[in-house]
Amino acid sequence: MDLQCARSLFPITRKAVFLNNAAESPLNILVRERLEGYLELAATAPNRKPSVRGDVRRLLARLLGGSPEEYALVTSTAIGIGIAAAGYPWAPGDNLVVPAEEHWNNTFPWLALKERGVDVRVVPLDASLRIDAARIADRVDDRTRLVAVAAVRHTTGFRADLRQLSRIAHDRGALLVVDGIQAAGVVPLNVEEDGIDVLACGGFKWLLGLPGTGFLCVRKSHWDLIRPVLPGMFSAEDDLRELRWLPDARRYETGSLAYALFHAWTAGLELLLETGVPAIHDRVLGLTSQLLEGLRARSLCVVSPVDHMEERSAILSFTAGTEAANQLLFDRLAEQNITISLRGGRCRVSPSFFNTEEEIDRFLKALK
Repeated sequence: MDLQCARSLFPITRKAVFLNNAAESPLNILVRERLEGYLELAATAPNRKPSVRGDVRRLLARLLGGSPEEYALVTSTAIGIGIAAAGYPWAPGDNLVVPAEEHWNNTFPWLALKERGVDVRVVPLDASLRIDAARIADRVDDRTRLVAVAAVRHTTGFRADLRQLSRIAHDRGALLVVDGIQAAGVVPLNVEEDGIDVLACGGFKWLLGLPGTGFLCVRKSHWDLIRPVLPGMFSAEDDLRELRWLPDARRYETGSLAYALFHAWTAGLELLLETGVPAIHDRVLGLTSQLLEGLRARSLCVVSPVDHMEERSAILSFTAGTEAANQLLFDRLAEQNITISLRGGRCRVSPSFFNTEEEIDRFLKALK
């Protein structure tokens, strides 16, 4: 897909310079058309509404590895991680390891386990805001049951070395649980190749869906270990006398979903498969390199760790010096229809594959 074709799918490109894709992907016309088609059937022929669950699972497996049977459909990253956290068979004295300053969704479910006697070991970042694998390894021991980490950090865009963290966890018999929401769809991510045991992700960012869509991927070898915690009509056999879990990750699903949203999401997943995540990744790295050069030329402090290309993503964080100065800059950009975000008191820029070098130039010129 060429750039102009990609831009034609995102109406926001005709109205603004949208550099806030890490917050939410702007709705594209393919997803919107599929949503409207579902709504039309719901209004005129509800008995003809398409089946949704199997299609989404199959597309996710093609995009992120594993088998469709390893994917459960949930409504957000938090729900997916919460199911894994609550469903693990914790014993007093067990511990888990998580880096400091993760997203709330990869922090709160783990902190809640303290009430169950779990030792939650929060590992500080290094001086450059990187996750130091050696520090993680130092906190992992024979009572560590899992290591939890974001594939890409929401504040700085730092991309974790999942394969290394997987080896650290697996060497001690622990699981690797990954928050994938800032990675899936924009950087290469594969549950098999990266050694991921549990992957949770919402669909409304780089996966081109809408809020209310998401998944929990639990590898087959762990279905008997992580128990379902919210059983509903779609998690077990149709037998009201005995609870018999379905023989795959559907056991982690509950009741009805927002089927219109999930059906619409299939168009976004198909677009990603057609475009190719490696091509998307190369595109956004080129744009962030342009951003990086321009920010440094303007003597703005880049906060994101960027020395190693393999640790970079589509997110770049910088500061004008103070939170007040960053807010002023944010407001000035908004007046010129240039959209970024503020995270942790810093400015965060996150281009997608439909953004252009000209838009990056416009953003940089507006920083004066």
